Amino acid sequence: MTTKNSQLGMIGLGRMGANMVRRLMRAGHTCVVYDVNPAAVAALEAEGAIAATSLADLAAKLTPPRAAWVMVPLQFTESTITGIGDALSKGDCVIDGGNSFYKDDLRRAAALVPRGIDYVDVGTSGGVWGLERGYCLMVGGAPAVVSRLLPIFESLAPGIGEIPRTPGRTGAPSQPEQGYLHCGSVGSGHFVKMVHNGIEYGLMQAYAEGFDIMRHAADDSLPVEQRLTLDLPGVAEVWRRGSVVSSWLLDLTAQALVEDPNLSSYSGFVQDSGEGRWTINAAIEEAVPVDVLAAALFARFRSRQEHTFAEKILSAMRHKFGGHTEPPKGAKT
Repeated sequence: MTTKNSQLGMIGLGRMGANMVRRLMRAGHTCVVYDVNPAAVAALEAEGAIAATSLADLAAKLTPPRAAWVMVPLQFTESTITGIGDALSKGDCVIDGGNSFYKDDLRRAAALVPRGIDYVDVGTSGGVWGLERGYCLMVGGAPAVVSRLLPIFESLAPGIGEIPRTPGRTGAPSQPEQGYLHCGSVGSGHFVKMVHNGIEYGLMQAYAEGFDIMRHAADDSLPVEQRLTLDLPGVAEVWRRGSVVSSWLLDLTAQALVEDPNLSSYSGFVQDSGEGRWTINAAIEEAVPVDVLAAALFARFRSRQEHTFAEKILSAMRHKFGGHTEPPKGAKT
């Protein structure tokens, strides 16, 4: 493992960006931070980060070769990458760690080539829990550039932790065993993250529908002798222990059901952040059948019209792992 400490500029200090800075600083890295919200910058400055008042100021406070990580909402990614690209110079690197479309990575990287600025895309998974658990990182970029950034990736990633090694893997722990992977050339990191999120939709939908079936086992529409009253929080808990369907998503479902067994605080309105749609589009382009993933995406569309217990389970999971909140009632999407 690389032990060298590094310097990084972080642009975007929301739910994930701020905690990524904190994790990096805990590991001894120097972070220069910028956000359009001065209060977010001030909060991290008080914890030891170097505050920047603009993209140009952030670039000026970094030592070449500079690396600036963009962690902003999708709608602001294009303008932010353009802005920081204008402030950087040959040999520097722009890292997009948000949920960008991989074809946009290819275009943005190509636009920076004439100026000698490198581009790395990092699919980042970890949500609001990443500060303590670490972040699963899927990286796309040129080998030499990615190699220079390894100290950053190693510090953000979970490390091998207590997860048993896969049978057949020997020797020193590899990158993926530590929670980060150089997936390939530019665009590959976000491509892998896109498919990751498509699979996530399918897993969440399977749990949601299963719990909905169990909840309706007590329905008045069933013959009295067939009705079952099930302890759903207990089911979620027992499945966490030794079951083949155990997972972190199930852990979060169990937590949500303990807090609110009827999920009365959730409406069942389930957003999709784009990656599920992109995954389906990629499958269409490749002529790959993805029945489960497509159905899971369409279920999210349906949730905005009618709300079942299944959709409340989905909404609860999204809130637990990513801090995603439901839009106000009546809001348009």
